Parts: sequence; structure tokens; C-alpha cells
Amino acid sequence: GAPLTYTIHDKGLSTVIGWKNRDSYGKSIPTRSRAQLYRLRKWQRRIRVSNATERNLAFALAELDRMASGMGLPRNVRETAAMIYRKAVIKNLIRGRSIEGVSAAALYAACRQCGVPRTLDEVAEASGVSRKEIGRTYRFIARELGLKLMPTSPQDYISRFCSELGLSGDVQSKAIEILKEAANKELTSGRGPTGVAAAAIYIASILCGERRTQREVADVAGVTEVTIRNRYKELAERLDIDIVL
Repeated sequence: GAPLTYTIHDKGLSTVIGWKNRDSYGKSIPTRSRAQLYRLRKWQRRIRVSNATERNLAFALAELDRMASGMGLPRNVRETAAMIYRKAVIKNLIRGRSIEGVSAAALYAACRQCGVPRTLDEVAEASGVSRKEIGRTYRFIARELGLKLMPTSPQDYISRFCSELGLSGDVQSKAIEILKEAANKELTSGRGPTGVAAAAIYIASILCGERRTQREVADVAGVTEVTIRNRYKELAERLDIDIVL
């Protein structure tokens, strides 16, 4: 059978009666037996989700899968998010909070834990839950479950942003080089990682002759043009980078 998975409420251990109306030999089931088979299917579905906790899990894990699919996240992130949500249910952290909010917070935590960073705005857009609620719930479950999560680095976003902007590997390498130099001079601490990453990409695209506008970079990074302008001026000035606009 299929391997165990935490993304299904019963971990994929239950069986499902198919809808093809054929027996194990592939022969069509007689019409007189179909009503009985329909009743069996109905009761099998009801028994599979037998109590409130399982109904909660079934809904939440389906919601997690929907969000992860919309964001194009890999299988390991989905499994980690499902595991975090299950732990939250066991510790009774769901009470008084929306299932969607906790699911979104678990997915955000899983992204950070698996090194596939996504911004709160991206998770909010995929889930339909406000950025503020996701952030508040994320901090709560991270504290209660003792999740050890390192702060995201601007370098974590470079590959994805460059890919979405259609930039070459040279631009990507140059942007990472700029960020390493900036980190050595402590120019990245206390600033939003997406804004710093966007500014480094903007500078690198100009230096490598693959210029993208501030608007294009801002749209991909989910920051404002003002943020990019402020960050790139600061980086260029402190790192002595000559930019010909």
C-alpha cells in the first residue's frame, strides 16, 4: 500500500471503497447490488471520521494541502506542517483559534524549519487569513511547542526571486556576494530580509547588464519601491559600489 503520511488525518491507514461499481475482477456490479454498495460507501466515509478531533484534523490537513499546493511547496514542507498541526492539537492549542489561522501558522513555521522561506504576506494570500493573525498564532505555537527556528536570511530568497525575474546565475552569484559583504559589515541586521534581498538583486542586475526596474523587483519580493530604493542606496554607499543608472 501507500506509505504512511501525516498529511491525512488517519495517516493513510484506512481503506476507501471505490466509485467504479466494479468488483475485484473488473466485472460490472449488478444493478440490484448497487444500492447496498452505496450505503456501504456512505457508512465507510462516516466511520472514517468518527469524532470531533478527527473532523478537525481532516479539515485542517485538507486546508494545509490546498495552501501548500497553491504556493508550490514540496512534500517535506507539507509533512512538517501536518506534524506541527498535530502537535498543536495534542497540546490543545487550537481552542479559541480558527482552524485556518493555525493551519497557516503551521505552514509558515514548516517553511522556515525546512529552509524554504515564504513571507507572511505570501502565506496570508494563499490562506485568506490576515497577516496579523498568522504572525500572532505562529509566535504562540512556536513558543508553546518549543520550535527552534532560526531567523530567515536575505540569501534564502535570492534563488527564488532571481528565478521569478528571469535573471541568470551570474546575477544570483553577484547578489549573494553583495549580501555576504553586507553581512560582514552588519548592514543586514535589524532589516527585513526580503527588502535587503530585493535591493541586492536590483544592484546585481544593473552590474551584470540584466537590469530590472525597481517596480519589477518590488512586485516579486512583495516589498515597496521605497524600501528597495532606501536599501540599495545604503548598500551602494556603505559597500562603495558604483551604480550607473
